[in-house]
Amino acid sequence: MKNNLNKQILRQRHVPERSCISCREKKTKRELIRIVCRAGVVEIDPKGKEAGRGVYLCPIRECWDTGLKGNRLEYALRTELILENRQALIEYGKSLPRRGES
Repeated sequence: MKNNLNKQILRQRHVPERSCISCREKKTKRELIRIVCRAGVVEIDPKGKEAGRGVYLCPIRECWDTGLKGNRLEYALRTELILENRQALIEYGKSLPRRGES
């Protein structure tokens, strides 16, 4: 009985980790912003639970700039970004703080 109680006390909750496709840093899933591709539409997934292929970016402007450069995001999502989707993501990235800002 005492042994089972010790196991329950020592057991910690699993915290899922994901990697930013830009800087490749591993962080907890909640620290990153998920972008999802559903039926060819790429959008931000604020809750992180939408169905579809998803990738993660840090909530830092530099990571968004790097992630949207070239085809890094497109490659990870296995789709092509249409101009409207790319513009929406760029605008969202502009609202994020730079590294070191709070």
